[in-house]
Amino acid sequence: MGDSVKTGIAFAFVFASSAAALAADVRVVAKPEEVRQCRLVADLTSSEPEDLGVMVMTDLKRRASQSGGDTLFVAVNRGRIDAAKAYLCAARAEARPAPVTAVPAPVTATADTALDAGAVLHYVPKHEELKYTFGGVPAAKRIRPGTRIVSWTEDCYDGAVTKPGQLPSKVQLPGHDNPQTGPFYVDGAEPGDTLAIHIEKLEPARDYGISSSFPGFGALNATDRTALLHADLPETVWFYRVDRGKNVLRTQSQDGKQAWEVPLAPFLGCLGVSPAHGEARSTIVPDYFGGNMDCPEVRAGNTVYLGVRVPGALLSFGDGHLAQGDGEIIGTAVEGAMNVELTVDLIKRRETPWPRIENSEWIMSVGAGRPLEDAARVAFKDMIQWVREKTGLSEMDAYQFVSQNARAPIMQIVDPNYTVLVKIEKSRLPSAAR
Repeated sequence: MGDSVKTGIAFAFVFASSAAALAADVRVVAKPEEVRQCRLVADLTSSEPEDLGVMVMTDLKRRASQSGGDTLFVAVNRGRIDAAKAYLCAARAEARPAPVTAVPAPVTATADTALDAGAVLHYVPKHEELKYTFGGVPAAKRIRPGTRIVSWTEDCYDGAVTKPGQLPSKVQLPGHDNPQTGPFYVDGAEPGDTLAIHIEKLEPARDYGISSSFPGFGALNATDRTALLHADLPETVWFYRVDRGKNVLRTQSQDGKQAWEVPLAPFLGCLGVSPAHGEARSTIVPDYFGGNMDCPEVRAGNTVYLGVRVPGALLSFGDGHLAQGDGEIIGTAVEGAMNVELTVDLIKRRETPWPRIENSEWIMSVGAGRPLEDAARVAFKDMIQWVREKTGLSEMDAYQFVSQNARAPIMQIVDPNYTVLVKIEKSRLPSAAR
């Protein structure tokens, strides 16, 4: 999914690692009573109300940390920040963690840490253990290649939307979009290697899913980069009931007079590793490291390949989707908490520049970028290279082969980068000429 408080954040691309490390220590609250026992250290309120967004929130958290605060209070009204203040909360001051680095120190082995290849790690994160960036945060667990992870991940709304009538922009903390489970430090993983993530089982963790529209977000809405004169479409929420027996999701129109079903097809909207060069990237962004790809092929039965950019790789996942149409045009899928089972393997000395997906029938390349045609170019170029690796074709022959055989569905056209999937049936790969 995109961002649940989407006003003015269409291009939240890269956060500097130093800023992310500072911001990671700062919690965000929206209720005055949560800072009543805390000491005000800085008033960060702008002279003009700012649009709520990931980049603005990251800057405010950084400034709060630099001011000696550990808590940022924000008051939001109609998608704009009316007040922002940094507090030092005595109860948190002593327990405040040291600044994070992109590459964590080794994790001490515990009963919950799977150390041996082929072991099973059962890990359900506490809410305060969820992460909101790829990179810039320490490892939650350390594993060896071959470890099977049995886990869970929260929905894209950070679990804040729990009943019909609630609007995400009113109940969800700013910047808490697409919370991630992890990251997992993979022993032996180094830049130039590739993780092979075998997705074995995905199922809804609750009996409902949620989809919504937001002001300033969506393929057919005005944004800060898609400038249109018409007013924002209204923020609207649909609750879907999960029918496990019929394997469908069911909802109704806003007036309650009509209903429809969507096939239940769970996948992970987010799956990624830490970016290179110490970057920390928002969980609403897809890129070469994976991230918020919103690709329905990140599903059970498929293997996803991600290139390692930092020691340990730092693998995270989240943003469970119960179903999604091509393009994700309203800005969200049918979002839901997810029970997750996957196995992480390591392929040494194999570069994977962009995410790849494979099953018994298809090979698939994911490209991300803006404009949409550049996302497609990335995916087509990677597929041509993959075909060459598998068949030994020349570049021009592979270009011709992919041109006539590829399928290229649009995954989403709403996030800061768009995503396109290029796929080819294995049965159509070239064989020896007769």
